[in-house]
Amino acid sequence: MFKCYFIQLESEKNDHVTFFNVYRMKRKNFSVVNKIVQSSPTAKQPKLGFYSSLNQTHMHAGLDWESLPHHVLLQVFQYLPLIDRARASSVCRRWNEVFHIPDLWRKFEFELNQSATSYFKSTHPDLIQQIIKKHAAHLQYVSFKVDSSTESAEAACDILSQLVNCSIQTLGLISTAKPSFMNMSKSHFVSALTVVFVNSKSLSSIKIEDTPVDDPSLKILVANNSDTLKLLKMSSCPHVSSDGILCVADHCQGLRELALNYYILSDELLLALSSETHVNLEHLRIDVVSENPGQIEFHAIHKHSWDALIKHSPRVNVVMYFFLYEEEFETFFREETPVTHLYFSRSVSKAVLGRIGLNCPRLIELVVCAGGLQRLDDELVCIAERCKNLAALGLSECEVSCGAFLEIVRLCGKRLTQLSVMEEVLIPDEDYSLDEVHTEVSKYLGRVWFPDVMPIW
Repeated sequence: MFKCYFIQLESEKNDHVTFFNVYRMKRKNFSVVNKIVQSSPTAKQPKLGFYSSLNQTHMHAGLDWESLPHHVLLQVFQYLPLIDRARASSVCRRWNEVFHIPDLWRKFEFELNQSATSYFKSTHPDLIQQIIKKHAAHLQYVSFKVDSSTESAEAACDILSQLVNCSIQTLGLISTAKPSFMNMSKSHFVSALTVVFVNSKSLSSIKIEDTPVDDPSLKILVANNSDTLKLLKMSSCPHVSSDGILCVADHCQGLRELALNYYILSDELLLALSSETHVNLEHLRIDVVSENPGQIEFHAIHKHSWDALIKHSPRVNVVMYFFLYEEEFETFFREETPVTHLYFSRSVSKAVLGRIGLNCPRLIELVVCAGGLQRLDDELVCIAERCKNLAALGLSECEVSCGAFLEIVRLCGKRLTQLSVMEEVLIPDEDYSLDEVHTEVSKYLGRVWFPDVMPIW
């Protein structure tokens, strides 16, 4: 029952991935364009004369590629894809020696796919064995990207169980489709993972979301890596309890980033992250998902716990992703909540948005992907008016009148650096049409702006 619900939940999570991706891509592209403009050269480079060009031609013609210094060859190899690097290694003995330099094997991504279920290429088995035999001790930044098959997840664990002489610093387990690690034997997964936890002793970053990791394996992680662990992402790990994550917070005093499900968030955890001996937390991501099908009530986190966290880590980003239905929001935002980034996927009611405007003064980013057919005019205007740090807004599958939307933009002004709104969200009213909205919004933002249109393939 739980497994079927988990798969259904993953499917629902992906329902709005198109809008999320468009929204994030626009935000990324906007910042990239700014960087390019800011770094543009103010003067043209002088052209090379005839003799300079001729001299350079002679220099390249007489270059002995085999005698290039090691550090130069190493730089060239680092830019090559693995397949081209392997081909280059067969040019001569010296290039083959460079191919095996430890620096080239510190970072590696194992891609494991079944040809019957995936179009992506897999890391060749012979290469995997070569890495385990010759370069396991050099691996520091390792990730496994697996498809939806259980066989690929098991293959990843087989590799993990052989990394006994490693000093891995970052580890990532990534399911490209449905969470395939959840379908394999829990004992097999935990056994393979603890091999790395025990032998590395310098893990600083771990991403093990959608996996059957459990409390005992987290205790092993803490026992061997408490001094180095800085980032832990483990959302959708149903075998981890609030006690398990509390153990991590109590002993890993250098933890700066944490991602988890709301059901294991507790007042005790927030207070542990706020202790005097703990470093300032920089990023806390919380996925709010029904732990059981039909769950309506959620436990409440008290205001004094949030206050303690913000007093200890005043610059922490508190990010919350909601995958709930309207009737499941009763617990949230009744008191002041220091959330900075809010994402609503399945739905969000007018009442909840109204409470956000009153109780989320630190809000920086708001994305609504499903708000029903009721207009959200008053609620969004209240958020724009009271949340003085709001700088990013994304709207899809909800309704806002053109007049209210302009008021939102006017209140935020140029601090609204990211504005992504689907065209069908905006409802023309007696004051403004869609064409007029485009012109007026551009004036308030100080840049050209258009609503987004979902592409039709």
